[in-house]
Amino acid sequence: MKHIRTLVWILCACSVSVAWSQQAARKRSAGWSEFHMTDMVRLNASENVLNIHNVGKLVAKWSYTAGDDVESSPAVVNGVVYIGSWDRSVHALNANTGVQLWSYATGDWVSSSPAVANGMVYFGSYDGNVYALNAKTGALRWSYATGGFVFSSPVVASGVVYIASGDFKVYALNASTGALLWSSPTGSYVYSSPAVANGVVYVSSLDDNVYALNASTGAQLWRYATSYSVYSSPAVANGVVYVGSDDGNAYALNATTGAKLWSHGLGGEVYSSPAVANGRVYVAASNGDVYALEATTGALVWSYTTGDFVQSSPAVANGVVYVGSLDHNLYALNAKTGSKLWSYTTGGIVYSSPAVANGVVYVGSGDSKVYAFGLK
Repeated sequence: MKHIRTLVWILCACSVSVAWSQQAARKRSAGWSEFHMTDMVRLNASENVLNIHNVGKLVAKWSYTAGDDVESSPAVVNGVVYIGSWDRSVHALNANTGVQLWSYATGDWVSSSPAVANGMVYFGSYDGNVYALNAKTGALRWSYATGGFVFSSPVVASGVVYIASGDFKVYALNASTGALLWSSPTGSYVYSSPAVANGVVYVSSLDDNVYALNASTGAQLWRYATSYSVYSSPAVANGVVYVGSDDGNAYALNATTGAKLWSHGLGGEVYSSPAVANGRVYVAASNGDVYALEATTGALVWSYTTGDFVQSSPAVANGVVYVGSLDHNLYALNAKTGSKLWSYTTGGIVYSSPAVANGVVYVGSGDSKVYAFGLK
């Protein structure tokens, strides 16, 4: 009997040890702090809960109803989801339950996707302002008035907030105070969200160009002209800038010189911003297709057809590509093959770009809801 009790104790101890190890592994999965994710390529490389084998079992954990459409993409940090809405507000939600923790009202739509850094939440509004709020309370820390609407989503790097405005400018603001450090002009509206890498800010404009700016001064280093407007936000990886254009192409540009490395014609205009992972570029187009291209050559690997225009930008985590479509669906695709692993039909069009953190997928929808999907 003594030996049996000892064996039972050992088995229980092993079970507890395994449970603790699994819990610790899940805690190591990073959040999603801003539109691009911190690596500028919309990849959560530390996600270790969801994978190609279990993502088909995703279920809706909760949904939160805002006051209007949710075009903004979520940020997920320290157990809180931050997301904007056409109800003119940014909402902070408990990531586990969807319960609202606070909301902050601006003067107009909030399509800008929040960025969270050092206890602050940064975002823009169609009222022309860039806002910084206390991440825990939603209290206003500062605001900065640009000269036009702000659709662009901010990036925070080295104590600076980089964001663009409808007044044809890119701004660098002190993240603590909101003081203007510099502004740099473009030739038209800027819907793009900047990407920052190696001391350079990359951003695109409806003047058909992709720009590279010195992150410290705003001085233009180079620009590359496509043949039509560029809504897509650049992604930067391994010395290459990847971006889509309304001319129907995905481009790869040398990050240092702006020289074109390759372009690949897609089936329609590209509003979607690329994700880059494991040697592939994932991007979508207005024809409803999601594409995987070889990062070094631009060669087509696979494409998957949704039921409508895709403006949502793909997110990649642990071998799975997540993307929304105007056909009301959120999709999970196998990153290697493009096969559909899972989909969920929301009550509206999905402009919002998904975020993946700690085994949960978060996204907004045109049905005024924010959704969280996880395993049972």
